[in-house]
Amino acid sequence: GQHLVESGGGSVQTGGSLTLSCVYSGRDSSQNCMGWFRSAPGREREGVATLAVRGDYAYVAGFAKGRFTISRDNAKNTVYLQMNYLKPEDTAMYSCAIRRAISCYVQWDEENVYDSWGQGTQVTVSS
Repeated sequence: GQHLVESGGGSVQTGGSLTLSCVYSGRDSSQNCMGWFRSAPGREREGVATLAVRGDYAYVAGFAKGRFTISRDNAKNTVYLQMNYLKPEDTAMYSCAIRRAISCYVQWDEENVYDSWGQGTQVTVSS
């Protein structure tokens, strides 16, 4: 499977912005759906957004609509998560994951369908 490396996390104040990056590498080009997830102590891991790495499909979870944007740069093998208007409840470890799927939307927020995961990058939002 693909090897994934996230970066871009950090500490910001409420209302601030961060852009997370997920660089993917490897020979398994069949893995075509990238997802961003987040997890925090006391909370289940939840899906944030998903994107087709070789298509036009992109989807952002309801809590992130209007604030987060997922995009990609195929030349750099990188998927981005632009996060604006951050809130303290966005504080979490953010991880990217990739899988092989016919539809990137079906089961997009189910972590057990993803094959490869990055190590995560911490985002902390202070009030």
